[in-house]
Amino acid sequence: MTIISKKHFSAILLAVGLTSAAACANNTSVNAPIAQANTIAQRLVSSTVAQKPSGQFGKPIDCTLGKDCFVLLYFDRDPSPAAVDFGCGRQTYDGHDGTDFAIPDAKAMAKGVPVIASAAGKVLRVRDGVVDRRLQNPTDKANVSGTECGNGIVIDHGAGWEAQYCHLRQNSVVVKPGMQVQKSTVLGMVGNSGMASFPHVHVTFRYQGKAVDPFVGADAKLGCNTARNPIWDKPIDYVSTGLIRAGFASKAPDDNAIWAGQFSETKLPINSPALIFWVQTYGVLKGDREEYKLFAPNGETIANASKEIPAPSRTWLGIVGKKNSTNSPLIPGVWRAEYRLTRGDRVLTEVKREVELR
Repeated sequence: MTIISKKHFSAILLAVGLTSAAACANNTSVNAPIAQANTIAQRLVSSTVAQKPSGQFGKPIDCTLGKDCFVLLYFDRDPSPAAVDFGCGRQTYDGHDGTDFAIPDAKAMAKGVPVIASAAGKVLRVRDGVVDRRLQNPTDKANVSGTECGNGIVIDHGAGWEAQYCHLRQNSVVVKPGMQVQKSTVLGMVGNSGMASFPHVHVTFRYQGKAVDPFVGADAKLGCNTARNPIWDKPIDYVSTGLIRAGFASKAPDDNAIWAGQFSETKLPINSPALIFWVQTYGVLKGDREEYKLFAPNGETIANASKEIPAPSRTWLGIVGKKNSTNSPLIPGVWRAEYRLTRGDRVLTEVKREVELR
């Protein structure tokens, strides 16, 4: 059943009234103004329908959410300097006007993850040639001033709807202005260009020039406690906390190395200076608890650590490990590690990984 707001109901009543007036008019002197009124009424009804596309748009990336991609940042629904996403969480930042569909690292980016059209439409504008690099400091941000979207595309999807696709991989854009595209047409590849600190595609939907949160729709009130009329063609789950990547390293990793795709090996030399189990997650909150376990090939428990996360963070990197020393050397064989992230009595993420030392 379709629910119509008071504003839209009034528009429909006006349309009916004006159309009836047109049907009743017999005097040619009033035909022109009646025809104009009828046109206005039709536009009002069209506008009402257009604001509720009811499953018009698909996700702008060709991947499986929760497997090889994830939503890292949502639309900011707080008009103040604070920020809140539609699920009343903090996976956004002040003024963020779109949705960020992310992939795990630069290695996945190099292999190629397609950015696709969310709906049929006409390509309006295109930019390509902006280099891919992870922004790390204010100087990096200043250097992309004017090209914050990086390599991007703007598509007119019709009925007042438009979408902007940002941060595509350099020299991957395959469409040109004026081209007609169909839903799921490949536009280019996920990249890390412009104002980006991780590989992803940012999509901003606009209705009549105004940015729209796709998880709540065009008519939603500000804030997170609001009625939702999502514009996605298929439901997209709200996942505020989850796993990005996990693995082993021979030294303590940092965020730059993880986003670059380093430390994905499943075999390491026995003379490594250390064995580090690392886990990168997103959406952690203060008080969330991490549990790490590390097991030697002989079954001995080498590490069994539990600690609270001290502050909320949109991305988080945690580690546990063992140094390789003469008195306590690493032994060859398959090492195992386990990780669990909990919030109260709820398990948010569980990870198991293995690495062979030889």
